[in-house]
Amino acid sequence: MLGLGDVTCIGIPALRYFKQRFPEAQFSFLTFAAGKEVIKLAEPDVNVWGLDKDAWPEHIIPAMETFLGLAEQIIGEGYDQIWNLDTWFMPCFLSRFLKDAGEKVMGNTMSISVQTLIDEFQSQQLKPEYVNDPASYMQSSFFSMVRWHTPWWQGGLVPDFGYPEFYLRSCCGFDQLDMDMSIQVAADQELKRIGKQQKVIALAPQSRTPERAYPFADELKAELEKRGYHVWTGFDGSVSLRQTLMQLKASDLLVTAPSAPQWLATAVGCPSLVICGDVDPRTLMPDYATDPHEGPIPALQLAESIDSIFSEQAQ
Repeated sequence: MLGLGDVTCIGIPALRYFKQRFPEAQFSFLTFAAGKEVIKLAEPDVNVWGLDKDAWPEHIIPAMETFLGLAEQIIGEGYDQIWNLDTWFMPCFLSRFLKDAGEKVMGNTMSISVQTLIDEFQSQQLKPEYVNDPASYMQSSFFSMVRWHTPWWQGGLVPDFGYPEFYLRSCCGFDQLDMDMSIQVAADQELKRIGKQQKVIALAPQSRTPERAYPFADELKAELEKRGYHVWTGFDGSVSLRQTLMQLKASDLLVTAPSAPQWLATAVGCPSLVICGDVDPRTLMPDYATDPHEGPIPALQLAESIDSIFSEQAQ
C-alpha cells in the first residue's frame, strides 16, 4: 500500500498472476495515494480503491481507526478471498483484523490479535520495535516468507528483476508468475521531438528515505546539460502519473536514487542507471548501476559514467 515502487514492481505482476489463475473472478486492489493511479493505468478493468495521500495518519491510534474503517468496507463487500502481499505494519494489522473477523485471508498478517495489541498499548507494554520491525510483528501463510528476512542477494543466482521477483517467486511461492509490470502509454510528443536532436535523460534524485537521496542533483543536471544532454526532473507529484510515464517512455535513460522511479521506468521500457550509494545493486538489478560508494558519488564522475553508457550503446 505505502510504496509506489512496490505497487508497480510487485503489485502489478501479482495482480496479473491472480487474473491468469482466476480468469472468471472480479478483482479489487486496495492501495494508497498514487498507487491507485498506477494500477488503474496498468489494469483498467480492476476496481481500485484505498486511502488518499493525506488520509493515512502518522500516529498509531488514528491510523488504527482509519484501517478499521477500511476493514468495515472490505467485510461489507463480501470477498471470497483476501490476499495481503504488503509487509508494512498497518496492512498487516488490517489483514489480522479481517482474519480474526472470519474473512478468508492469505498472506501476511500481524502476529497478535488486534485486541492484544490494544491491551498492550494501553498498559504501556507494547514495545516500539514491535510496530517498527517486520521480524517482530509479521507472520505469513506463505511458507517461504522466512527468506524475506535473509540477505538473499548474497548467495546463489539473483533473479533478473532483483527484489520484486525474489519476493513474489521465492517468498510468496508464485513460481509460475510472469514478471510483467508493463504499462501502456504513449510517449510524450515534446520529448520525442527533442530526442531527435539530443539524448533525453530523466533525473530522479529523491527517495522516501533521505539517506538514499542524491544530494548533487543540481550539479549533475548542469554538467549533463553542458555535455549536450536534455535533462528533465519532476518526480514530485506536480504532474499526473500518466504524464510522468509518458515522459519516461520518451527518455533515453533514467538516472535515479534507489526509489520508485526505477520501476516506473521499467514499466514503460526506459533504461535506468541507479545511484546505489550503500545499496547493493544486486537487490535492484537495474540496467546500469554505480558501484557501492561510501558517501555520494561526485557529479562529474557520475556524468562521465553516463557518457560511457551512451558511448557503449553507439558501438
